[in-house]
Amino acid sequence: MFPMSYLVISVVILVVMFLSSAIKILREYERGVIFFLGRLVGPRGPGLVIIIPVLEKMVRVSLRLVTMDVPPQDVITRDNVSVKVNAVVYFRVMDADKAIVEVEDFFYATSQLAQTTLRSVLGQVDLDDLLSEREKINHQLQEILDTATDPWGVKVTTVEVKHVDLPTEMQRAMAKQAEAERERRAKVIAAEGEFQASTKLAQAAEILAAKPQAIQLRYLQTLREIATENNSTTLFPIPMDLVGTFMKFMDRGEKKE
Repeated sequence: MFPMSYLVISVVILVVMFLSSAIKILREYERGVIFFLGRLVGPRGPGLVIIIPVLEKMVRVSLRLVTMDVPPQDVITRDNVSVKVNAVVYFRVMDADKAIVEVEDFFYATSQLAQTTLRSVLGQVDLDDLLSEREKINHQLQEILDTATDPWGVKVTTVEVKHVDLPTEMQRAMAKQAEAERERRAKVIAAEGEFQASTKLAQAAEILAAKPQAIQLRYLQTLREIATENNSTTLFPIPMDLVGTFMKFMDRGEKKE
């Protein structure tokens, strides 16, 4: 009796172990690359996957988007400025078979390729372009990485340069340059304002010279403004006709001389 019970228990245990080894559950974002006696069979999943224990082996591959930080890299730009640059790479596995068969570790390989490509591309641009044309550089990095990782079944969707660490001396020089640029713009704006003001004054003088009544109206407006601003000031208005007569008298005196 005892040996029979022991045999049944052993069989049950073996069946459970077999089923646990044979039945695999793959999530929606996973694929299983199957090898039969070392030969590639192909991807399976998602859902329930049954393999033959011992004869078949399955490798799980995630198809989700992966965010990978590129460590800070020492880069010497084309204009011989030493900077530290780090970036972030977004990629995903498009072909699970290639990601397992064509490269030993696609994540590590993509990381190393991103580091070398970052140094190579940024070494061919000037510092000003690195700071001002970030989008163009990101697109160039993405194209290079995507082309290189395509045989691995990996799609690089986006590359972003996150931070550019400049030397202290370069930061001071750029701060001085920015300050000088702001001063230049301020002087140009002030000069343009003076030019526009002088132009308007010249036009106003022409209008007032052509119409003496406008001078009298402007004169009265000025008196009102002065009286409003300082009430302690006593004003004695002089008729514009008298001023005009006086000016004509002065012109005649100058002509006689």
